[in-house]
Amino acid sequence: MQTIVQVVCSRGKSLRDLIVNDSKLSRFNLAVYKKQQPGRPRGWAKVYGTAPERRGALNVQWHADTRMMVCRVINRRSGRPGPILGDFIAYLFSRHHHRIKSVNIIPN
Repeated sequence: MQTIVQVVCSRGKSLRDLIVNDSKLSRFNLAVYKKQQPGRPRGWAKVYGTAPERRGALNVQWHADTRMMVCRVINRRSGRPGPILGDFIAYLFSRHHHRIKSVNIIPN
C-alpha cells in the first residue's frame, strides 16, 4: 500500500535537506536510510521508522520550482501507513511548522 503526502512550503532551503541533516530526527522514531548522491537531479531521500512496530519507509522528493515536498509512504507486508505517517507529520509540525503552508495526504 502506498500513501502520498504533499507538503507545500514557503520560500527557503530545501525541506528535504533540512530533514536529512536534522540531528533531532531520531526523537520522532525516524532515521535517514539513503539520500541523494551528488550529481543526480531532484533531491530525494529515504526515511524509515526506527520503532519496532513501524513497518515501512518514506521516499521523500523535493521539487524546488514549486517549493513542494512529495513523500510516498511504502509499507511492507501487512503494515499500515498510520504509525510511520503519524511520526513523520508530528516531526514536520514540531520542527518545520513555520515553513508549511499546506499538507495533503492522498491514500492510494
